[in-house]
Amino acid sequence: METLVAIVIGALGAASIYCLLRRSVAKFIVGIALMSQAVNLLIFMSAGMTRGEAPLIEGDATTLASGYADPLPQALILTAIVIGFGLLAFTLALSQRAIQSVGSDDLEDFDNTDK
Repeated sequence: METLVAIVIGALGAASIYCLLRRSVAKFIVGIALMSQAVNLLIFMSAGMTRGEAPLIEGDATTLASGYADPLPQALILTAIVIGFGLLAFTLALSQRAIQSVGSDDLEDFDNTDK
């Protein structure tokens, strides 16, 4: 399972780099969203995969049981999802205004925006 997730992370990263290098603003925004998801999966997998284990200590236990789920990457991912959504919303609003101003979706036309 970990190998499959590593392949998915690599594929998302490669697709995001491909989209970021395109000339279209829409493809650039899709690339940002894909990169955000690839990084979220990478952080999530950094703690290792555990199934059916809660990230909690039992009430009568003094130490963590083996194979517990680490809660820190999960908290980081929740924060990253919120920040990524905010970045995506800001990028969409900014690109919509820029496309209206320039009149094109092509990034090569954005060099004369000081009008």
